[in-house]
Amino acid sequence: MLRAETVDSIAPNTCRNLAIVDDDPLFRESLAQNLVGRGYQVEEFSDGEAFLERLNQPHDIHLILLDWKMPRMNGIEVLGNVRKIAPNMPVIFLTVLSDQIYEEAALLGGAVDFVEKSRSFSIIVRRIELAPFTGQPNGAPAEPEPEDTTLTVGSLHLDLESHRAYWNGEQVYLTLSEFGIVKALASKPGTDLPYRRIYDVVHGYGFIAGDGENGYRANVRSLIKRIRQKFRSLDSNFDHIENYAGFGYRWQAPR
Repeated sequence: MLRAETVDSIAPNTCRNLAIVDDDPLFRESLAQNLVGRGYQVEEFSDGEAFLERLNQPHDIHLILLDWKMPRMNGIEVLGNVRKIAPNMPVIFLTVLSDQIYEEAALLGGAVDFVEKSRSFSIIVRRIELAPFTGQPNGAPAEPEPEDTTLTVGSLHLDLESHRAYWNGEQVYLTLSEFGIVKALASKPGTDLPYRRIYDVVHGYGFIAGDGENGYRANVRSLIKRIRQKFRSLDSNFDHIENYAGFGYRWQAPR
């Protein structure tokens, strides 16, 4: 059962119609009720086949919340079929599988995020709010926007529209939270960002964090460690995220 929490600081985006694909009826019902309570429209599906049949029909689904372990067709197989039908449809995996190998497989397959089911409802909502939204039904691409949709700092290239990160031309498979942190740091290279501001990128302004007054710092350090590991898997010499002890982190300014 989900732990429902109220977080008034999370502002809803325009992604309002969701599909939940999960064979666990209790989790699916609990999540759907919480989302409806937050103003979302929700369609529920107990297996991948039923959902894909629905996706092939006219629909107004904006985002998919997808389980991994399901009978007959698992989540990664469902994702592969979604990419054929609706290439731009955002997909977030909600799963009990916490091993990084599953996360990497999901992101490699085109998912935008990977969240453990044990996380509280407020965290799941925050991930939904961070997800890219095409604004078009049936996965049709949105009209291009006039503002910049990329950010390049040295060897780092960020596609702000698709939430994809590249290092020396190779994709770094970041979750939405990780992408948000890299974007916040790289947007101001050489500028120190405090722990709290980095934490707010992930959880929203004013979110109660961890144990004690500075409980959020351990969470930020863990996130930065994961981000560094992902970059170092492509470049063992990666050292562009620097720590300002006791304060926060910064993206190394171009030399």
